[in-house]
Amino acid sequence: MKTRSQTTPKPLKTVALAPRPDSPKRRPRPMPKPAGKGDPRAPKKPPTAFFYFMEDFRKTYKQENPSVKSMREIGKACGEKWNTMSFEEKVKYYDIATEKRAEFEKAMIEYNKKKESGEMSEESD
Repeated sequence: MKTRSQTTPKPLKTVALAPRPDSPKRRPRPMPKPAGKGDPRAPKKPPTAFFYFMEDFRKTYKQENPSVKSMREIGKACGEKWNTMSFEEKVKYYDIATEKRAEFEKAMIEYNKKKESGEMSEESD
């Protein structure tokens, strides 16, 4: 006698059901974009002024509130502080971000020149 695992399963008879009239129509999900295959040797974009502020704020906030361990709470406090700051207080972070952005743009120009001249080895797919 054959055991259940030795026999082939019988195909199931399926019946198509009509959609329910009271259910809302579903919108098709957008197709996810394929992950970008960026060159790992390319210069990375610099952070914005807010992220430079966040670095400083995190240090001081942790010193003032050592019991708070949640990044969510720290992030909320940081965002609230940033939104209440005047432009004059934010200027030093904008200056840092502008300097880093200029360095990034120079690095990108240099990277693109090397890429166009063929100095970088091209990877074949």
